[in-house]
Amino acid sequence: MSATGVEPAGGSGVLVGVIGPLARPGWVEAGQHLLAGIEVGVGEVNVGGGVDGRALELVVRDTAADPRRAEAAVDELAGLGVVALAGEYHSVVARAAAARADALGLPYLCSSAVLDALTERPTDRVARLSPPQSRGWRVYADFLLDAGHTRIAVATQPSVYWASGVRILRDHLSARGGSVVELDVREHSPTALCDALVEHRATALLLLVGSPDPAVPIVRAVRRDRRLAEILMGAPAGQPEFPSWGTLLGGDGTGIPFLRYLPQKLGPLGVRVEAALRERLGQPPSFVAYEGYDTVAVLADVLRRHGTDRTRIAGSWPGVAVEGTRGRIEFGRTPGSNVWQWAGAPIQVVDRDPAHPDRFRVLHAD
Repeated sequence: MSATGVEPAGGSGVLVGVIGPLARPGWVEAGQHLLAGIEVGVGEVNVGGGVDGRALELVVRDTAADPRRAEAAVDELAGLGVVALAGEYHSVVARAAAARADALGLPYLCSSAVLDALTERPTDRVARLSPPQSRGWRVYADFLLDAGHTRIAVATQPSVYWASGVRILRDHLSARGGSVVELDVREHSPTALCDALVEHRATALLLLVGSPDPAVPIVRAVRRDRRLAEILMGAPAGQPEFPSWGTLLGGDGTGIPFLRYLPQKLGPLGVRVEAALRERLGQPPSFVAYEGYDTVAVLADVLRRHGTDRTRIAGSWPGVAVEGTRGRIEFGRTPGSNVWQWAGAPIQVVDRDPAHPDRFRVLHAD
């Protein structure tokens, strides 16, 4: 699949590889929003003359949330001559793609994956727009503490990403008098999970599980259990962000706080891009769509200033200074990260308003 924007003028286009989850078991809505943001960005770049008169051309590959499929896609895209790699939403998949891109000397701008250890060793070839999980999930833990929650239960599935999230939450909460108990959904049906929440006297349940299954059945079970009428359900990974959550759960899906990477108020660029994304998607854009657009904003600036040589692109990350939809984007080295990181990505804790399920309430911001 490819998206070329406008026809290149005076020569072949500049190929950029894009990876993302566009089929199950991947989070398809996230992949669609990510790709929409990237395509809107590419369309604007090409209408504005492209890169030195050459159109940006996207070569898109579906990862379906499979790390091995992502590695194969990176190999293929590198062989096709893409000048850089962009995209991906799932952290474990992005980690596999980053390792392969690094090994091949292919610069990779990760749009939306948050796992801290995106690469096992320091590299100059990989940069990331999304905030690292340790920063975002500590913000979420602070939100819980500020709301008076110290007895936290987490419904979990086996995953490096979920395990990392549990570790971040436990470390941050335990240092402030909180506790975290893990409830493996392989061993607890939704009904048994409710019983365990009562037994542990938890005041908050965090859904560190996939959506729609098993997240949706768990939410329904908890909402219908009178013993748990006062419990807070949360989903730091952002499951309630996308419209399908409301379609499946209706009012049961409201009041479940999650992390979103948007500022309190969009600037003029963000407002303009929001309108373009809304038109393309036929629905309000998620923060993932803005991450996609900002990915192209960064790559277009880098390509215009440094050309299409992969080595020069990889060496350009520390010099990036680009106005994105969510703020000024600059990359640096942050503690615990082996890649170039945008440290200024905004972070919010939001939920769907029970009175207006299609609206979001900002509960906490960093």
